[in-house]
Amino acid sequence: TYMNGLPDSFVESAQVDGAGHMRIFWKIIFPLCKPVLATVALFIAVGQWNAWFDVMVYNPLREDLTTLQYELMQLLSSVSQQSGNPNAMKHAANMVTPESVRAAATIVTAFPIVCLYPFLQRYFVSGLTIGGVKE
Repeated sequence: TYMNGLPDSFVESAQVDGAGHMRIFWKIIFPLCKPVLATVALFIAVGQWNAWFDVMVYNPLREDLTTLQYELMQLLSSVSQQSGNPNAMKHAANMVTPESVRAAATIVTAFPIVCLYPFLQRYFVSGLTIGGVKE
């Protein structure tokens, strides 16, 4: 695991300085684990943000309590169904194309994650422990 890969010199030097187990964890180990925790948090957030299937399974009766992704999934499926309908194709000049609806839905759903990423980007820098101790 990531914690086992951390150099023992960090813990040893903190013990020499008189730090206890809790202080070593909160002041040494936990700050070094922030990149891993930020990465896991971002993956979980993206997975939950894109979870439209959960609403479909757990909330089938309450149409007023849906998420943005569920509404966009319904919009995309209705646009896809209408694009195959010959009567709907007569008014194609007045309608929005399915590709443009997909593009707009992608932008709308990706925008919050794109806004979140710069705040977590500093944790993705590799080599945080390089130069911390000499072995």
